[in-house]
Amino acid sequence: MQSTAARSPVSHRLKLLTYNVHSCIGTDRRLAPERIAAVIAAEQPDIIGLQELDVGRKRSGGVDQAHTIAEILKMQHHFHAALDVEEERYGDAILTALPAELVKAGPLPSVGEQRGALWIEVEVGRKRLQVFNTHLGLRRIDRMRQAEVLLGPEWLGNDRISDQPVVLLGDFNSIPFSPPYKRLAGGLTDIRVHVAGQLRPTFPSRFPLLRLDHIFVSNDIVVTGAEIISTPLAKRASDHLPLVATIEI
Repeated sequence: MQSTAARSPVSHRLKLLTYNVHSCIGTDRRLAPERIAAVIAAEQPDIIGLQELDVGRKRSGGVDQAHTIAEILKMQHHFHAALDVEEERYGDAILTALPAELVKAGPLPSVGEQRGALWIEVEVGRKRLQVFNTHLGLRRIDRMRQAEVLLGPEWLGNDRISDQPVVLLGDFNSIPFSPPYKRLAGGLTDIRVHVAGQLRPTFPSRFPLLRLDHIFVSNDIVVTGAEIISTPLAKRASDHLPLVATIEI
């Protein structure tokens, strides 16, 4: 006789990583995309959000840093240029080896240096994980406007993501309890609330004082772990430290 017991839902475990790579220029002033890739590879993440990547810029030898890092990690990548001047581009990327498609890439309102965001949909079993990566501005008034737009109908408030798990990660240039941070934390949950103790700061990498890099998740995502990567290599590779979270969907 067939069992009528309800089938247990299948959970999928993923590791997320967010990392401001500072154009792959380390605290020792060495330009080395391969070193950034080595820091990331050691953590074996499934989905990676990178900020401050150079693509075709003279200052970094004209290299496509997003492509280079993705190629080393054997992942696909989606890049958005927040700054695009002639052949030189500078912006953010999401990398993954999971089935994924780009949903949207575009600018955020900025008075100072132009900022943007990137949105991909990742296939995780029968679920579609919505992943957003961003790098907010240096001026608080910019960050507040950018947070409002991110939470609005063009991005996180879009009808496409209703009833879908959501991850927002990046360099928010905002410490916990600052107004932009609180606005975003009102719509999503910072992974730190699921972690015993305090997460360490992420910036500057040699002597971290500020926690500017965050990962926010929707309520249907279970966070099972989080840590700041502060290995000797990570302290040299960029002026930020990577933030890693393990989640279950």
